[in-house]
Amino acid sequence: MTLTKPLRLLHQGLEHSAREHPNTLAAVVEGREYTYAELQETSARLASALLQRGLHPGQRVAIYMDNTWPCIVSIFAVLQAGGVFLVINPQTKADKLHYMLNDSGAVILLSDTHLEMVFGDVIDDCNDLRQLIYSGKALDNTPQRVVAEQFDTVVADADTLQTPIQRIPNDLCALIYTSGSTGNPKGVMHTHQSMVFTLGSLIEYLRLNAQDRILNLLPMAFDYGLYQLLMTAWMGATLILERSFTYPAMIFKRIEEQQVTVFPGVPTVYAMLAASHRKKPLQFPSITRVTNTAAALSASSIPVLAEMFPNALIYSMYGLTECKRVSYLEPEMVGSHAGSVGKAIPGTEVFLLTEEGEHITADGEGILHVRGPHIMAGYWRQPALTEAMIKAGDISGDRVLCTHDRFRIDGDGFLYFIGRRDDIIKSRGEKVSPLEVESALTSIVGVVDAAVVGIADEQLGEAVIAYVSVDDMSLSGRKLRQISSTKLENFMVPKEVIVLESLPKSANGKIDKKALMELSR
Repeated sequence: MTLTKPLRLLHQGLEHSAREHPNTLAAVVEGREYTYAELQETSARLASALLQRGLHPGQRVAIYMDNTWPCIVSIFAVLQAGGVFLVINPQTKADKLHYMLNDSGAVILLSDTHLEMVFGDVIDDCNDLRQLIYSGKALDNTPQRVVAEQFDTVVADADTLQTPIQRIPNDLCALIYTSGSTGNPKGVMHTHQSMVFTLGSLIEYLRLNAQDRILNLLPMAFDYGLYQLLMTAWMGATLILERSFTYPAMIFKRIEEQQVTVFPGVPTVYAMLAASHRKKPLQFPSITRVTNTAAALSASSIPVLAEMFPNALIYSMYGLTECKRVSYLEPEMVGSHAGSVGKAIPGTEVFLLTEEGEHITADGEGILHVRGPHIMAGYWRQPALTEAMIKAGDISGDRVLCTHDRFRIDGDGFLYFIGRRDDIIKSRGEKVSPLEVESALTSIVGVVDAAVVGIADEQLGEAVIAYVSVDDMSLSGRKLRQISSTKLENFMVPKEVIVLESLPKSANGKIDKKALMELSR
């Protein structure tokens, strides 16, 4: 009997698919088709180039790109070269980019020429960064300290890496930065083992297969967007990659042209779809799986989605970057358990504890805890924060993730999200740090005080609402919102900025956000 060697490393899925199905379409990007043989060859060439430029196992490589072919290639190249990748949202502004590059100790940056206006201001001031590889036309300005080379030239001149650098499942493979209750994002550390397990679990409960054609319009920096690529390569399926949902009509056309079978999204996307459907009825019969994350689907949206996707199973899920997925609601249960995020994903365990650490079995509320191979290794260079999230389990050596999110569990074991213990706002599928938005607003001359809260919003999941006091009465809420848009990523820009004479304060002199929440209702 011949035993099949198991795939244990994140990039081995691509290698297997390229070996077994070289001529199968791996990706369709901006109308161009790429096979698995092309993806593997191009990635292996870039991996070789990274090694030639001094990349060592475990060193970090930052990928600051749009959803493009070079972005796909870069992720797999870093893995084959034995590095650790971090994908940075292309909406990220200079200050935060500078922080992440320095915090991660990234030695190489892969980016797009059109983002030079952002990275050009910071790369020469990053302690460990020594190499820039950019996709697109020549740069307007040559960096002083960092060596800059064009992506296509680097790939064309490189040899093909025949054997990926040896790594083991417990080795770190990705840093995924997520906003925290402080202004700076945290680098969530994931190993090959945690991500490979998650891939298998996702593929199992979403009932995916090699014949699927998966549409991804979520940014690769958003972990669920990243996993669409990884799942596709693992199965040997086809990824239809789009930059965003900015132009719905184009997306609708792409679904029909490419006969898309899987549509992953967030509540914002589905709200936009529903709005389009109400104007002109839409129907996508090719789609067989609709997956939602970031927030539970509203009861009113489910019948609309069922009309638009008549042949689709509709999934609602809950997760967090620290372990990717936690729970999912079986499609057959979406109608009968509206608002629920379901039960634990396959191969994992979830349970609720009181503040005192007592187990809640059913019909109660508590803090959600997660056990399984998918939980993070910890926060990069943040041991105190890691200790606050990862606890010792009942079994010696066991690790349990404390989500700090409050849930209710019903008598049948279904979970219902109540809220977060911290004040992170989940808007458009992204985590928004109120402190970061507040800092951007208070940096505007004339703003005295600022406070940011999240309120329930059918389209956004939560809407970012900012309250400010000013000493310059020419500063309207509209003007402040416009200025803040130059300082923040799009998803962080407040939906509304409200100018008050003064912000309410608690007895200890702190801004009373509870009172502001009442104003928002």
